[in-house]
Amino acid sequence: MSEIWKLGLAETARLIETREISPVEVVDHYLDRANALNPAVNCYVRIEDDSARASAKVAEAEIMAGRYKGAMHGIPYALKDIIDVAGLPTTNGSRLTLNDIATEDSAVVERLSAAGSILLGKAETQEFAIGGPDFSLPHGPARNPWDLDRFTGGSSSGSGSAVAAATVPLAIGTDTGGSVRTPSAYCGLVGMKPTYGRISRRGITQQAYSLETAGPMTWTVKDNAIALEALAGYDRLDPASADIAPQAWSMAVDMGVKAMKIGLVRNFHEQEPDGFSDEIVSAFELAAKVLKDAGAEIVEVELSPLRHYFAAQRVIMYGEAAAFHEDDFRSNLHLYGPYAIERFLPGFLLTAADYVQASRRRGELIRELKEAMCEVDLLLVVGAVGAAPLIKGIEPGSLLNGTLSANAPFNLTGSPAMIVPTGLNPSGLPLAVQIVGRHFDEFSVYQAAQVIETAVGCRNMYPEITAGKC
Repeated sequence: MSEIWKLGLAETARLIETREISPVEVVDHYLDRANALNPAVNCYVRIEDDSARASAKVAEAEIMAGRYKGAMHGIPYALKDIIDVAGLPTTNGSRLTLNDIATEDSAVVERLSAAGSILLGKAETQEFAIGGPDFSLPHGPARNPWDLDRFTGGSSSGSGSAVAAATVPLAIGTDTGGSVRTPSAYCGLVGMKPTYGRISRRGITQQAYSLETAGPMTWTVKDNAIALEALAGYDRLDPASADIAPQAWSMAVDMGVKAMKIGLVRNFHEQEPDGFSDEIVSAFELAAKVLKDAGAEIVEVELSPLRHYFAAQRVIMYGEAAAFHEDDFRSNLHLYGPYAIERFLPGFLLTAADYVQASRRRGELIRELKEAMCEVDLLLVVGAVGAAPLIKGIEPGSLLNGTLSANAPFNLTGSPAMIVPTGLNPSGLPLAVQIVGRHFDEFSVYQAAQVIETAVGCRNMYPEITAGKC
């Protein structure tokens, strides 16, 4: 089958289960594509040719022997390079940890391995999941497959690029302030930040312990739901892990949104008129119309200004990140890149009072959102501030002056939040919208996301990868 890369995760899984294709065919196909395209898109820091092929042969033998494990069996995936795989480097995109070899698998890898999934490679990440697109670092930034001169978004930059280039049907990113959702928005993917505690963070390099989680990045909503089913679960070794059973999220794609009440959070973008592009606002309105036409009741929901959520999230993130990096900042500052230094420095300038006040405000905003969600099933919110910007425009000294993020509020509250593509702008760049649910109600998020995906019908549009200019 010459175009396995167009099948996506769910259809590939179906064909593997029925033995119409084998895991060996699938992995060989994706390895060939990854090796061919990586010089242009720079999404991988390492591609695991030998081990992936060996694992594919094991998966094929298991399936032929009648030991099929489920929809993830034989499916290759890419892993953000802040997530541990025993025996491989976890570089964190930094000179500081370039040769640090993991001694144990992360919980994410344990769960995917148990499901029969196959690691194709480690994906490029911005330094310690906080820096910008830094050309001074050993691996350099990933490129956006829709336009190689454009930014992928961060910090799960290689993960976004890897799936958008169809070098793999699934990539795992992490999200502390939008790091799954921003690359998903810029690269035209479905990106889920699940409820805080839904996925174990054991074996993931810490950035801000009270905000971060891992999440799947895929081409379609159903692919994403299948991946979350494999990733989710309680882990007693992660103190933030929630002992709440996973759901059959892949069943949500057939449920629709009739009788659901969905709140439109317009004040986030209307109160920041210079922050969000007209085309992003149009994508938001398109998604609202689609959901209304599908039978959902649409109501207006006004929350506190976006900058209140954003400020509290940033103070907490910078403070927790500084605490984690304090010793290395004192002794190994020269090994950090300029973008990471710029992002870490505010944390060292904060006071304990700043952190306490941000935490106090966090509690108020969590209560506000919980009360709002008592009246609605979901919220519709803008995603990225615009289409993917040029890499050249993102320079050291600019990272702290950017527009407010509409993704960051839901790290602060711990809510499940998903980016869903809404098509392309006139320049051929992806646009997206964000859906937010109640804690541990990813099911409703997937219901609404599938409705948007089906109505917009943009999943048959793929980037044409050509040589970049910068």
